[in-house]
Amino acid sequence: MTELLQLDVLGPAGPYRSRNRATVADVSGRPVAELSLAPTVYVDRAMAALRRATPLPLDERVAAIAHAGRLFATGTINGQTVAEYEHAVSRVGGVPIQVVRAATATAMRRTEQLYNNLQHARPWGAAGDWRDPLTRVGRAVWSRRGEVFAVHAAGNHPGTHTLWPEALALGYRVAVRPSRREPFTPHRLVTALRMAGFGDDHVVLLPTDHAAAESLLRGADLAYGSDEVIRQYADDPLVLPLNPGRSKILLTAATDWLERLDTIVDSISHHGGTGCVNATAVLVEGDPVPVAEAIADRLALLPNLPPEDEKAVLPVQASPVALALEKFVLDKAAGARAHLGGAGFVEELSDGSAVLRPVVHQLERPDDPRAGVELPFPCVWVAPWSREAGIVPLRDTLVLGVHTEDEQLIDALVDEPSIANVYVGDHPTYWTDTGIPHDGYLAHFLMRTKGFIRG
Repeated sequence: MTELLQLDVLGPAGPYRSRNRATVADVSGRPVAELSLAPTVYVDRAMAALRRATPLPLDERVAAIAHAGRLFATGTINGQTVAEYEHAVSRVGGVPIQVVRAATATAMRRTEQLYNNLQHARPWGAAGDWRDPLTRVGRAVWSRRGEVFAVHAAGNHPGTHTLWPEALALGYRVAVRPSRREPFTPHRLVTALRMAGFGDDHVVLLPTDHAAAESLLRGADLAYGSDEVIRQYADDPLVLPLNPGRSKILLTAATDWLERLDTIVDSISHHGGTGCVNATAVLVEGDPVPVAEAIADRLALLPNLPPEDEKAVLPVQASPVALALEKFVLDKAAGARAHLGGAGFVEELSDGSAVLRPVVHQLERPDDPRAGVELPFPCVWVAPWSREAGIVPLRDTLVLGVHTEDEQLIDALVDEPSIANVYVGDHPTYWTDTGIPHDGYLAHFLMRTKGFIRG
């Protein structure tokens, strides 16, 4: 029997292997690792140690994060090569291997560009340090809202761990609670940050049960994430919940949607449809049937392969999980017209895992609540839209890809508070670049401006 990988707690005094451990299995159900779980008393002590620690100087923090990104993407960490790490993530999370590799490259790029990203977030005219000469005549100074930041990480995609290092760059000490679904990425990243120069009492990895997770949350000044603990505190102004993206595409009547079909399909299926920036609804001004049929024809061509296969493009889950998800979707879609996947979308592989194939359903109304259902594979709801329906069906959207030249409509969409990002024209919903916020800038949650003047 192959020895299981040991993923230790990474505490303020170094690695800690607890008696209480959770088994991490791959999509076939085969155990591949044991994840140590930190008890509540350990979490309390770890959070207190973070609070006592003094941040590194800014230049050292930024340089260490960039170094950590290179180690993460190219080095051997805890005896695991990059290729071995990416294979483990693919097999455990069911994410296609090419998606994991892209996330690895993104992690290195974002850590290299982290300082520039923060400058985009800093208010214009605010000094980053009170020593700035401009503060002699009075300036706003950008300063932290707290000292300790808790991250309750999602496990659906390794890219979820590319944002929180910004908190380290801003001087926070950071505690990460990894998802049991895929703990390899945060374990590797925290280890890389320590190898690059951050003290053990500056960034910790605290896998926990539910009770200890609440202790981690209480021990921090600010927190964000998407797990069940975070959702309980969603109304707390010191907690930033990561909600479903419900990203959408709007095709107005003046759009030649056939010219944009590649972008539409790519927005739905990119990275296996696992991201919050994948389009889960397409609203059409006019007849939605040809659009739905064309999307379905394209998505039907995607192959059924295990996640570690070089040509895999669809997510894979353990068969019982996949079949339960299939039942949920088919029940939810009752009464909707199925263009793809209406008779079932789970394709079982030979090892106890199953591919989640694409699903395309057509709705009768743009305000059908099912258009807001987000699932971890390419599942899209196509619906008609009209000017009379307005922007109400487009609300609560992380990214809205809008294909129009109507400036009044664009004005209304940009002004709508519940739409986080608006991409006009032939841009996929997953597009991003240096300085582009995800769901606003994380730094706006972590920082505040203080009036400051000195002699």
